[in-house]
Amino acid sequence: MYAKPCNTQCSRHRQAGITTLGMIILVAFVGLFAFAGIRLAPVYLNYMKVAGVVSGVYREFDGANATRASIRSSISRRFDIESVGEITARDVKVTKVDGGHEVVAAYSHKAPFVGNVSFVVDFDKRVLVRR
Repeated sequence: MYAKPCNTQCSRHRQAGITTLGMIILVAFVGLFAFAGIRLAPVYLNYMKVAGVVSGVYREFDGANATRASIRSSISRRFDIESVGEITARDVKVTKVDGGHEVVAAYSHKAPFVGNVSFVVDFDKRVLVRR
């Protein structure tokens, strides 16, 4: 018998899909990013707690002629309630500025990734509590 020559339609049917090696590389690449997300999610969730505490102090004391001691007490109480880790209430700076107090929660969090590779994330949340 005589074999029919293959045209462009025939070659398109033969080249459909992805190779096994290509699939392994794609899964490894996506898995690497997923693992990075899993390692960084708790870091950002902790930051959201810290930002919530600082914002809560702002809402509570803005325009209420608050003292530095009352702001510190509120921060400490809120840190206990929210179970904030990685940073303590003493690490939050409360400084007197013109017009009120500046509350600054600035810290770095180091999250291990793979082997000796780590992520270092810097956070800086600040508000101005007016008198």
